[in-house]
Amino acid sequence: MEQAVRRRSPRRKQDRIILHFDYDCFYAQVVENAQPALKSMPLGIKQKSILATCNYVARKRGVKKLQLISDAKKVCPDLVLADGEDLSAFRDVSKKLYGLLKSFSWNKKAERLGLDEVFLDVTDLVEFNLGLLNRNALSDSFFCLSRDNPENGFSFDATAIAGSVTGNGHGEDNHDNFLFVKLLLASHVARHMRLKIEEEGYTSACGISTNKVLSKLAGTVNKPRNQTTLISIHEDETLKFMDSFGLRQVPGIGGRITHSLESYFLGREADANTFANGSAVTVGEFRTRPEVSPHMLEKLLGSRPGAEKGIGDKVWALLHGVDNMDVKAASSIPTQISIEDTYPGQKGGLNTLAEVERELLKLSASLLRRMHVDLTETDEPDMDSAESAQGPRRTKWLAHPKTLRLSTRPKTSPNEGTPYNWGRASRSHPLPTFVFHDIHREIIAGRLVKEALFPMFFQLNPEKPEGWDIGMINVCVANMSLAATDDAYGSGRDISRMFKRQDEALREFKVYDDGSELPPKVTQIIKTGGDSDRACPDPVVAGGDDVDFGDDYASESEPEAWGDQDGSQCPRCGHYLPEFALSAHLRYHVLEEP
Repeated sequence: MEQAVRRRSPRRKQDRIILHFDYDCFYAQVVENAQPALKSMPLGIKQKSILATCNYVARKRGVKKLQLISDAKKVCPDLVLADGEDLSAFRDVSKKLYGLLKSFSWNKKAERLGLDEVFLDVTDLVEFNLGLLNRNALSDSFFCLSRDNPENGFSFDATAIAGSVTGNGHGEDNHDNFLFVKLLLASHVARHMRLKIEEEGYTSACGISTNKVLSKLAGTVNKPRNQTTLISIHEDETLKFMDSFGLRQVPGIGGRITHSLESYFLGREADANTFANGSAVTVGEFRTRPEVSPHMLEKLLGSRPGAEKGIGDKVWALLHGVDNMDVKAASSIPTQISIEDTYPGQKGGLNTLAEVERELLKLSASLLRRMHVDLTETDEPDMDSAESAQGPRRTKWLAHPKTLRLSTRPKTSPNEGTPYNWGRASRSHPLPTFVFHDIHREIIAGRLVKEALFPMFFQLNPEKPEGWDIGMINVCVANMSLAATDDAYGSGRDISRMFKRQDEALREFKVYDDGSELPPKVTQIIKTGGDSDRACPDPVVAGGDDVDFGDDYASESEPEAWGDQDGSQCPRCGHYLPEFALSAHLRYHVLEEP
């Protein structure tokens, strides 16, 4: 009896409808849309000597993500390489597509994962249309996208689910089951959204289910340019679906947890490189072991340093496809913006002041460019004001970071066995307000280095006669202070706009002066070329965005563990790293090779 209680299935909630969108080979699609001739060619996105990702044409030719450029070229000599050092263009497209998907949301629960994945909670939208459905005319149904405008929507056939289906509800006539009908409705609105994305030039896959884990996994079943609805009305259907996946594929079960579970199951040390080699054990194989229970998992995983409290119950739930985490409310503001680069190399790290200044300028320029992409938007003209409607559109800051942080560490070698972050130290300083001024970013970057970063650098690294031998520099802004906005879901109402409307109405009674703010210049650069490792000649564009292949690119690589704080595993040495450091760490291996 005690064993049965311990192994009792976790409580399942099926009152939500969650969509998970995953843009197909997103980074390659951005480049292909800029240069359509590349769509039929094997295309890879490179960062220095690493192939960050590639399109499906290249994958069919045997090219793999996170390969060395030299290895990829051996497999596919005619591989076309696009420069991915500057992610501004990718972020711009991601921001645009995210805004499109978010516009369909009523509850504003639209969560972005990396640059190429979005979760949408459409429960309220679907339940509203459930009440409008005419059971006597299902083939001639209309999906309403607005509570206020009954003509805003699209026609659809409610006799069948749109797209692919997994699970069949035991073959019953499920139109009498509310959950089935809600999933059916969700499949049609998901298809409508995917078609809207295609109008922007991008294809996507979508998973439809009742929680984030199930919807994300469902979306992987039929890729690319497809969608899959998981019909899991009964628990056994969910378990059958989950049991076919490898442990490493389950979101929330990261590489380190997978290694512990597989080592226990196999009775020996498991392959640590599940990132490259896949899982050796499926969910079904592990879950059905008689001794596996929340208590057993807590004993196995809870003893790890820094282990999450209740990790046994969490993993037990995930193995059953149970995930009660909410889709986060829409926010386009990151909690921090971090730019990192490493300097291993045969000749050592950074030793002279000139070398340090050069790299700090590159990183600062990249940081400023990233801030403008992520933290600004073009203000829509106020159509109630003739002056505003006819005047130039302004760029405004959505948030102001308050803290500037510099981190460095000495050069290390993978052959020494020292951890990637060995010797890492940080200093913080209030972010100077001149970074928000409308002047050339080269000037701002220079001031930022001399007035803020240099003092912190010397605090971290006192001068040495033999040089510093710096192996890594990270520059970060954090502690975001949201600006006032006219959006009801922002941090505050835009009081200035409210007063402008009031003044417009009272124009004939008073005179006022309305200042303006010039928009900063935003550039986008996408280059294609060979596998040359030379630096970009423009000091404002070169380098610096290396952090992003570990952060923004991570979600395209595999169903990753957003709930696991272990980070990702290096495919070369097996070390676990924060997502933002993976790309720089891979170059650390490349440049150490003779």
